[in-house]
Amino acid sequence: MPGTAEEEAYGYVLRRIRTGVYKPGDRLVPEEIAAAIGTSRMPVRDAFRRLATQELLTLRPNRAAIVRSLDLAELTEVFEMRAVLEGLAAGAAMKVIGSAELAELERRLEAMEQCEANADEWITAHSGFHLYLCGFSGRPRLMAHILALHVTIEPHMRIWLQSADKPMSSREDHSLILDAIKRRRPELVEAVIRDHISCTIPALAALMEGPVGHAPNAS
Repeated sequence: MPGTAEEEAYGYVLRRIRTGVYKPGDRLVPEEIAAAIGTSRMPVRDAFRRLATQELLTLRPNRAAIVRSLDLAELTEVFEMRAVLEGLAAGAAMKVIGSAELAELERRLEAMEQCEANADEWITAHSGFHLYLCGFSGRPRLMAHILALHVTIEPHMRIWLQSADKPMSSREDHSLILDAIKRRRPELVEAVIRDHISCTIPALAALMEGPVGHAPNAS
């Protein structure tokens, strides 16, 4: 089927960016990736162009690509956008979230706690918690933007958390979200989500501007 090889190449590179196999600043060579997945160079180059439009790669004239590294202003913008969009989605999700969904969010929070010493597993569980909640908004375009922001930020969160000397935090901050949901007030849920994500920005700035001391309560 047309596009199958490109989708395979795209998924291969995307997974490795999200999981930290390819780190910001790494140089990716299409011939090497093509050999790894058993395809020609053209689908890999097409995948590179697609990932570049998502601001995950920077293309070079020599046909290689560099995994993008975001500066503080760009990272701040991503968190600001997440705060607004996830707040909107969570508020809309209140129309359909019931006891079963709340119980699943609690289960996901417990799963996050179980892997707080492992940054890779924690980031996966953390994204799952937020995307599960926002998914009940019933707004596919909104969810597409939220997912893209998570994909953009995950490699940087991985470096951030792995370089810190303090484990990630799950229970305290995320419990505030569950408490707001239990009160059945969409405007409160939206405000709590926005605050939860926005409060990461000052800690992120401190991390990027000075020595690493501990991991902020990553949002």
